[in-house]
Amino acid sequence: MIEVSFQILVILMIAAFFAGFVDSIAGGGGLITVPVLILTGANPVTALATNKLQGSFGAAAAAVSYARGGHVDPRKQLWPALGAFLAAVAGALLASHLPTQVIRMGLPVLLIAIALFFAFKPGLNDIDRVQRIAPAVFGVTLVPLVGFYDGLVGPGAGAFYMLGFVALAGFGVLKATAHTKLLNFASNIGGLLAFAFVAKPMWITGLCMGAAQMAGATLGSRLAMRIGSAVIKPVLVVASTALALKLIWDMV
Repeated sequence: MIEVSFQILVILMIAAFFAGFVDSIAGGGGLITVPVLILTGANPVTALATNKLQGSFGAAAAAVSYARGGHVDPRKQLWPALGAFLAAVAGALLASHLPTQVIRMGLPVLLIAIALFFAFKPGLNDIDRVQRIAPAVFGVTLVPLVGFYDGLVGPGAGAFYMLGFVALAGFGVLKATAHTKLLNFASNIGGLLAFAFVAKPMWITGLCMGAAQMAGATLGSRLAMRIGSAVIKPVLVVASTALALKLIWDMV
């Protein structure tokens, strides 16, 4: 079944490639793909569902790249990933019953705070720092909280995971980036599973975009591993600020 024209599909795949590149480094790929999906004719709910589909491929590709580079052990993240998955399912299923608009109004403030944190916090580099919270506590508190948010609303989830790993788990910037990807993948899949029951993702379009996402994510994660915090921090600051401004624009 043809969902979009060939020309529009090419545009969407190009957008997905750049989204995968940005998302693999700092998160925020949905800032690129969701508006493009809507501009090319998808209704907002279909755009969100399709974005979860194609974004899952990019998160998976980035997770594999970082694991192969030795920056994360996926086996140690299986239980937190399961928590993120289940929380995202719950968030997506409750999206129509909770005041998501109120949450969206506070997001720009949080995202700008994250941008300022990474822009001006001294000593943020690829060296691990003091751990402020035990891994088990981190896995049963912040991870499902962000996963729930990812299913409920979505934008900025990668930045929230990233902030938690840096500020609470004491990870260096590159290690934190690597550890966000499997969790992001899990919450994307959880959100997609729930959306599949209440919305109609464009499956063929989403799969094609997913292939482009994988290519962009692989390239972006390799660049991040090569350069580290020198590229991750500015991309994260720009992506978080741009997403905050986009959310403010949508509310005006």
